[in-house]
Amino acid sequence: MPPNPSHPIQKVVLAYSGGLDTSVIVPWLKENYGCEVVCFCADVGQGEDLSGLEAKALASGASQLIVRDLREEFAADYLIPMLRAGAVYERKYLLGTSVARPLIAKHLVDVAHEVGGDAIAHGATGKGNDQVRFELTVMALDPRLKIIAPWREWDIRSREDAIAYADAHNVPVTATLKSIYSRDANLWHLSHEGGLLEDPWNEPEEPMFQISASPENAPDEPAYLEIEFDSGTPIAVNGEKMSPAALIAYLNAVGGTHGIGRVDLVENRLVGMKSHGVYETPGGTILLAAHRELESLVLDRETIHFKDVVALKYAEITYNGLWFTPLREALDAFVDSTQGPVTGTVRLKLYKGNIITAGRKSKFSLYREDFATFGQENVYDQSDAEGFIHLYGLSLKVRALNNLPIYGLNMPKPDYSRFKRD
Repeated sequence: MPPNPSHPIQKVVLAYSGGLDTSVIVPWLKENYGCEVVCFCADVGQGEDLSGLEAKALASGASQLIVRDLREEFAADYLIPMLRAGAVYERKYLLGTSVARPLIAKHLVDVAHEVGGDAIAHGATGKGNDQVRFELTVMALDPRLKIIAPWREWDIRSREDAIAYADAHNVPVTATLKSIYSRDANLWHLSHEGGLLEDPWNEPEEPMFQISASPENAPDEPAYLEIEFDSGTPIAVNGEKMSPAALIAYLNAVGGTHGIGRVDLVENRLVGMKSHGVYETPGGTILLAAHRELESLVLDRETIHFKDVVALKYAEITYNGLWFTPLREALDAFVDSTQGPVTGTVRLKLYKGNIITAGRKSKFSLYREDFATFGQENVYDQSDAEGFIHLYGLSLKVRALNNLPIYGLNMPKPDYSRFKRD
């Protein structure tokens, strides 16, 4: 799609990582749009050395590189709210890539305002979810900005093509033809796609994993963690208070050592196709387990059951890029109203890929031993249960007295003999 000559683009802010895709986008934008390219790199805890990134961006043709350390903002304003909501996509995925995109896109818009940019570019492919996440965020925050998605325009159709393009333009890249994995790393997780994983029958190769040990190679001695929460937010581990980002990083290290947080998932992309990904999320897996245990102690039945419904919706809108929406804000308001009593400590045992609950306590606990005990007590009259059961099962009793069939057992079958084939 060629640029509109009546509205030429003067300056583009590119979401830049220095990886294969974004490296080749810089010269491509200059060649095809004749515009200035400002690169923006978000430090969201990907753990990469960014010291040489500016030289690489400038050598590729960018006018400047802007880097922002977003780790604490990422943890406090995105990861912790998602954790408190209990969001998990399709039973396994802890949304590490999904939740980072609105943060990065928000700062892309901020940088565009700062440098006078009139467009934003990203390296997401036309087959993936990230294009939606980036662009919906830009639309929500400043719809005046134009969006350029090279993967939807150029002739490059594979990573092999991109490597060849980079070679032709003297852009150094780290990907090779022998081992090509599409990875996304941040404070919350590390994801792997492509290569061997394109066939979901293949077992992931052990050298692919980078932040977690295999359960077989994990230590033979378990590790105990006591995680303290204040109103649903983790604030300390083993008595040491930490910032949200520092706490997550610490749990990543401990959990990774003990083989925690590996997920192999065939998921449904928003764009309609399935994809196979492998995720490493040690700290997030630990925090989700601890948070759930504490909620089970302090939230009443109706609230916790409905919160599970909210968690599914929260995961769905996060995955689909709808972070900056009234619905997400409304869901956060509900979640916030439930988290006051989620204050206390959970003790977990990590052992060879397993998270084993070893205790939980809270001053807001709804658990009462004198109510739950099977021994002698005076707060619950067991004879009251008879009347409760009679009322609770009244509809079942009426159905039986009326000789109505039990669904799935003796329901009448339709008579297809009355219908003739054409």
